[in-house]
Amino acid sequence: MADNLDARSITFFHDEKLADPAWPASALPESANDAWHWIEANHRFNTLLWNEEDKARRTDVDAGEIAASKRLIDQYNQRRNDAIEAIDETILVELDAFLPLRHEDARLNSETAGAMVDRLSILCLKIFHMREQTLRVDAGAEHIAACTAKLNRLIEQRKDLGGCFDTLLADAREGRAYFKIYRQFKMYNDPTLNPWLYARPGAATQAGSAR
Repeated sequence: MADNLDARSITFFHDEKLADPAWPASALPESANDAWHWIEANHRFNTLLWNEEDKARRTDVDAGEIAASKRLIDQYNQRRNDAIEAIDETILVELDAFLPLRHEDARLNSETAGAMVDRLSILCLKIFHMREQTLRVDAGAEHIAACTAKLNRLIEQRKDLGGCFDTLLADAREGRAYFKIYRQFKMYNDPTLNPWLYARPGAATQAGSAR
């Protein structure tokens, strides 16, 4: 596994991306297919998802714009989850080399490394936007103080999660822990599984052909 795949490097990467004014509009490179590629993809779609969620809360626009935002939210969320699974796949390929070292009593970690990376990404977004709230000049002292307290708590949460991430990978390499890929199966996005989609007139034939 890459030596720099640790919580400190990942959180630095997340913060660096959010500090880039061109982020997340810049396209992902298509050539790479390693863990860092999927970490970037996950962070990108989390950022797009965050921005679209904000837009979807507007009350001063036509309902069609909100519907468009909701559809984008579904798309970004699906691609975010696809990236989580790809992170796990690439990490597990490298961890396979350590399988002979796995102890008989090794613990199964319920949360995967990819899911932890996803949570680190979301915490990065929360920290970034909460810090912006602490810098507002149009807000009162009470708002600034409350947001500062929340910011400190978020920073603590990210530090704790990062420690858990590093521990999981270290334990996995030494055979004391392991994790599996858990598919998300977003049923609402699948026209063969969402009853509001496959129950439409004429949809049964389409669903059957998809299988």
